[in-house]
Amino acid sequence: MAGTDEDTMADADVSDADESGGLEEALAAVIAERVREFRQRLGWTVSRLAADSGLSKAMLSKIENMQASPSLATLARLSESLSVPLTAFFRGLPEEQDVVFVKAGGGLEIHHSGSGTGQRYQLLGSLRAPHDTLEPLLVTLTERTDVFPLYQHAGAEIIFMISGKMEYTCGGTRYLLEPGDAIHFVGEAMHGPSELISLPIQFLAVKSVSAG
Repeated sequence: MAGTDEDTMADADVSDADESGGLEEALAAVIAERVREFRQRLGWTVSRLAADSGLSKAMLSKIENMQASPSLATLARLSESLSVPLTAFFRGLPEEQDVVFVKAGGGLEIHHSGSGTGQRYQLLGSLRAPHDTLEPLLVTLTERTDVFPLYQHAGAEIIFMISGKMEYTCGGTRYLLEPGDAIHFVGEAMHGPSELISLPIQFLAVKSVSAG
Protein backbone atom coordinates (compact mmCIF):
# COMPACT_ATOMS: atom_id res chain seq x y z
CA MET A 1 0.00 0.00 0.00
CA ALA A 2 1.35 3.44 -0.89
CA GLY A 3 2.51 5.57 2.00
CA THR A 4 0.50 8.60 3.11
CA ASP A 5 1.66 12.21 2.93
CA GLU A 6 2.09 12.09 6.71
CA ASP A 7 4.42 9.09 6.37
CA THR A 8 6.47 10.93 3.75
CA MET A 9 6.74 14.02 5.95
CA ALA A 10 7.73 11.90 8.95
CA ASP A 11 10.44 10.17 6.93
CA ALA A 12 11.73 13.57 5.80
CA ASP A 13 11.85 14.82 9.40
CA VAL A 14 13.83 11.75 10.48
CA SER A 15 16.20 12.20 7.54
CA ASP A 16 16.76 15.87 8.39
CA ALA A 17 17.38 14.99 12.04
CA ASP A 18 19.86 12.28 11.09
CA GLU A 19 21.66 14.67 8.75
CA SER A 20 21.80 17.39 11.42
CA GLY A 21 23.09 14.94 14.02
CA GLY A 22 25.71 13.65 11.62
CA LEU A 23 26.92 17.18 10.90
CA GLU A 24 27.15 17.99 14.61
CA GLU A 25 29.20 14.86 15.22
CA ALA A 26 31.46 15.63 12.27
CA LEU A 27 31.90 19.20 13.50
CA ALA A 28 32.78 18.07 17.04
CA ALA A 29 35.29 15.58 15.66
CA VAL A 30 36.96 18.14 13.40
CA ILE A 31 37.19 20.78 16.13
CA ALA A 32 38.64 18.23 18.55
CA GLU A 33 41.26 17.21 16.01
CA ARG A 34 42.18 20.80 15.11
CA VAL A 35 42.51 21.97 18.74
CA ARG A 36 44.78 19.04 19.54
CA GLU A 37 46.76 19.56 16.33
CA PHE A 38 47.37 23.29 16.92
CA ARG A 39 48.21 22.73 20.60
CA GLN A 40 50.73 20.01 19.84
CA ARG A 41 52.22 22.08 17.01
CA LEU A 42 53.23 24.63 19.65
CA GLY A 43 54.48 21.88 21.94
CA TRP A 44 51.96 22.91 24.60
CA THR A 45 50.33 20.70 27.20
CA VAL A 46 46.64 21.00 27.98
CA SER A 47 47.65 22.80 31.18
CA ARG A 48 49.66 25.38 29.23
CA LEU A 49 46.78 26.05 26.83
CA ALA A 50 44.36 26.30 29.75
CA ALA A 51 46.55 28.89 31.46
CA ASP A 52 47.03 30.92 28.28
CA SER A 53 43.38 30.87 27.16
CA GLY A 54 41.73 31.19 30.56
CA LEU A 55 39.75 27.98 29.97
CA SER A 56 39.71 25.09 32.40
CA LYS A 57 41.72 21.92 31.81
CA ALA A 58 38.49 19.94 32.18
CA MET A 59 36.78 21.91 29.40
CA LEU A 60 39.75 21.57 27.06
CA SER A 61 39.90 17.82 27.69
CA LYS A 62 36.19 17.53 26.91
CA ILE A 63 36.64 19.48 23.67
CA GLU A 64 39.59 17.36 22.54
CA ASN A 65 37.68 14.18 23.39
CA MET A 66 34.44 15.26 21.64
CA GLN A 67 32.57 15.43 24.94
CA ALA A 68 31.68 19.13 24.65
CA SER A 69 30.86 21.53 21.84
CA PRO A 70 32.75 24.82 22.28
CA SER A 71 30.90 28.11 21.97
CA LEU A 72 32.00 30.88 19.64
CA ALA A 73 33.49 32.74 22.60
CA THR A 74 35.52 29.64 23.56
CA LEU A 75 36.76 29.18 20.00
CA ALA A 76 37.69 32.87 19.91
CA ARG A 77 39.85 32.40 23.01
CA LEU A 78 41.50 29.35 21.51
CA SER A 79 41.99 31.18 18.23
CA GLU A 80 43.89 33.96 20.00
CA SER A 81 45.96 31.63 22.18
CA LEU A 82 46.89 29.26 19.35
CA SER A 83 47.41 32.12 16.82
CA VAL A 84 45.11 30.62 14.18
CA PRO A 85 42.02 32.08 12.48
CA LEU A 86 38.66 31.04 13.89
CA THR A 87 37.81 29.27 10.64
CA ALA A 88 40.88 27.04 11.03
CA PHE A 89 38.98 24.93 13.57
CA PHE A 90 36.54 23.83 10.84
CA ARG A 91 39.13 22.56 8.36
CA GLY A 92 38.45 18.98 7.36
CA LEU A 93 34.65 19.08 7.32
CA PRO A 94 33.15 16.97 4.51
CA GLU A 95 31.51 20.14 3.12
CA GLU A 96 34.88 21.87 2.77
CA GLN A 97 35.55 22.62 -0.90
CA ASP A 98 36.59 25.28 -3.39
CA VAL A 99 33.06 26.72 -3.62
CA VAL A 100 30.63 26.99 -0.70
CA PHE A 101 26.96 27.62 -1.57
CA VAL A 102 24.60 28.34 1.32
CA LYS A 103 20.86 28.51 0.73
CA ALA A 104 18.73 31.09 2.53
CA GLY A 105 18.27 30.08 6.15
CA GLY A 106 21.31 27.81 6.02
CA GLY A 107 24.73 28.29 7.52
CA LEU A 108 26.41 26.64 10.46
CA GLU A 109 24.83 27.77 13.74
CA ILE A 110 27.40 29.16 16.15
CA HIS A 111 26.49 29.54 19.81
CA HIS A 112 28.14 32.50 21.50
CA SER A 113 28.21 32.00 25.28
CA GLY A 114 28.41 35.76 25.81
CA SER A 115 25.27 36.50 23.82
CA GLY A 116 21.72 36.63 25.11
CA THR A 117 18.46 35.40 23.68
CA GLY A 118 17.37 36.66 20.30
CA GLN A 119 20.91 36.66 18.90
CA ARG A 120 21.71 34.25 16.07
CA TYR A 121 25.09 33.75 14.43
CA GLN A 122 25.47 31.69 11.25
CA LEU A 123 28.84 30.89 9.69
CA LEU A 124 28.35 31.08 5.93
CA GLY A 125 30.96 28.51 4.96
CA SER A 126 34.70 28.08 5.18
CA LEU A 127 37.09 27.41 2.31
CA ARG A 128 39.97 25.01 2.58
CA ALA A 129 43.44 26.27 3.45
CA PRO A 130 45.22 28.37 2.30
CA HIS A 131 42.15 30.21 0.97
CA ASP A 132 40.38 30.49 4.34
CA THR A 133 41.22 34.16 4.86
CA LEU A 134 37.63 35.38 5.25
CA GLU A 135 35.14 34.67 8.03
CA PRO A 136 31.57 35.48 6.87
CA LEU A 137 28.88 35.64 9.56
CA LEU A 138 25.16 36.36 9.18
CA VAL A 139 23.99 37.98 12.42
CA THR A 140 20.30 38.20 13.32
CA LEU A 141 19.11 40.15 16.39
CA THR A 142 15.48 39.80 17.40
CA GLU A 143 15.41 40.94 21.04
CA ARG A 144 16.48 44.25 22.48
CA THR A 145 19.32 44.30 25.00
CA ASP A 146 21.23 47.10 26.68
CA VAL A 147 24.48 45.18 27.06
CA PHE A 148 26.77 44.22 24.19
CA PRO A 149 30.45 43.37 24.55
CA LEU A 150 32.99 45.22 22.43
CA TYR A 151 35.43 43.18 20.36
CA GLN A 152 38.96 43.46 19.01
CA HIS A 153 40.70 41.16 16.56
CA ALA A 154 43.45 41.08 13.97
CA GLY A 155 42.78 42.03 10.36
CA ALA A 156 39.82 44.09 9.16
CA GLU A 157 36.05 43.73 9.10
CA ILE A 158 33.17 45.01 6.99
CA ILE A 159 29.52 45.06 8.07
CA PHE A 160 26.63 45.40 5.61
CA MET A 161 23.19 46.15 7.05
CA ILE A 162 20.34 44.08 5.62
CA SER A 163 17.41 45.06 7.81
CA GLY A 164 16.56 47.00 10.96
CA LYS A 165 18.42 49.93 12.47
CA MET A 166 21.16 50.10 15.09
CA GLU A 167 23.95 52.26 16.42
CA TYR A 168 27.35 50.63 16.07
CA THR A 169 30.37 51.69 18.08
CA CYS A 170 33.76 51.66 16.42
CA GLY A 171 36.87 53.27 17.87
CA GLY A 172 34.86 55.33 20.34
CA THR A 173 32.50 56.78 17.69
CA ARG A 174 28.87 55.74 17.20
CA TYR A 175 27.51 55.18 13.68
CA LEU A 176 23.85 54.85 12.71
CA LEU A 177 23.47 51.80 10.46
CA GLU A 178 20.35 51.33 8.32
CA PRO A 179 19.53 48.89 5.48
CA GLY A 180 22.07 49.28 2.69
CA ASP A 181 24.68 50.96 4.91
CA ALA A 182 28.17 49.52 5.26
CA ILE A 183 31.01 50.15 7.69
CA HIS A 184 34.58 48.96 7.10
CA PHE A 185 37.13 49.15 9.89
CA VAL A 186 40.38 47.85 11.33
CA GLY A 187 39.67 44.99 13.72
CA GLU A 188 41.97 46.34 16.43
CA ALA A 189 39.53 49.20 17.04
CA MET A 190 37.05 48.34 19.80
CA HIS A 191 33.74 47.64 18.06
CA GLY A 192 30.26 46.22 18.54
CA PRO A 193 26.54 47.15 18.58
CA SER A 194 25.77 49.91 21.08
CA GLU A 195 22.00 50.40 20.63
CA LEU A 196 19.36 48.33 18.87
CA ILE A 197 16.90 50.85 17.50
CA SER A 198 14.59 48.95 15.13
CA LEU A 199 14.15 45.18 15.34
CA PRO A 200 14.59 42.69 13.81
CA ILE A 201 18.15 43.52 12.80
CA GLN A 202 20.17 41.48 10.35
CA PHE A 203 23.61 42.20 9.00
CA LEU A 204 26.43 40.46 7.20
CA ALA A 205 29.82 40.69 8.94
CA VAL A 206 32.91 39.62 6.99
CA LYS A 207 36.21 39.50 8.84
CA SER A 208 39.60 39.11 7.22
CA VAL A 209 41.88 36.72 9.03
CA SER A 210 45.43 35.54 8.57
CA ALA A 211 45.95 32.09 7.10
CA GLY A 212 47.11 29.76 9.84
